[in-house]
Amino acid sequence: MCAISCPTDWKQKDHQVRHKRLIGILGGMGPTATVDFMSKVISYTPAAVDQDHIPLIVHDVPQIPDRSSAIEVGRDDPFLPMLSGVRLLDAAGVEFIAIPCNTAHYWHERLSRGCRAKILHISEAVVDQLLELPGKPRSIAVMATRGTISADIYGDQLLTAVDRRLIPDEETQRLIDQVIASVKGGKRVPAREAAAAAADRLVEQGAECLLLACTELPVAFAGLEVGTTVLDATDALARACVKASLGDSQMAMAG
Repeated sequence: MCAISCPTDWKQKDHQVRHKRLIGILGGMGPTATVDFMSKVISYTPAAVDQDHIPLIVHDVPQIPDRSSAIEVGRDDPFLPMLSGVRLLDAAGVEFIAIPCNTAHYWHERLSRGCRAKILHISEAVVDQLLELPGKPRSIAVMATRGTISADIYGDQLLTAVDRRLIPDEETQRLIDQVIASVKGGKRVPAREAAAAAADRLVEQGAECLLLACTELPVAFAGLEVGTTVLDATDALARACVKASLGDSQMAMAG
């Protein structure tokens, strides 16, 4: 029988390996967004060799029921499957959990009560990044699922960093819905076209910053010129993961 050493063993044997906290990812909501998020975690990690990267355990189960429609009709179907994933990650020994799905944060508080690990909140990560933007935008438009909008996931937190928060009108929201559905369906061209149209409408309405508050949106907006500042919530959560894993001291050394 072959014995396999666990990460604790090699950390103890090699004092030159700096401790990096294990991050769990509750993914699958959707799969493309999860891969995009993981790519961003890797890109924001200060690393020269493989061993510099942060350790991740990913629970990628796309069968979790749709979060947005559940919120809109007052159902709780996504909660137990998400809780199962959170507990699996918790049992694996992760110290922090990231959920690359804005709408899923409707259940953040209840999920947090079901595990030992700290679940990072995407809206807190967004506000932190918004406060670091050069040239403070006065207004921000929230581009998100209808569930995220109706559940007010971002609430008044954005108003700690900007003066005005814009919620898309019905025509613009239909375009955003189309972007999300197209990305989930692997239809990149119609996704980009709808993204550009929605962005144009919001800029015309006075948005100085577009918040991509659905993890499918950055996939459609990649490389798209929209004429204003774009803040990617996936980006913000990825940066928060790197900081949580490395800690302030290692981030400072890397900087």
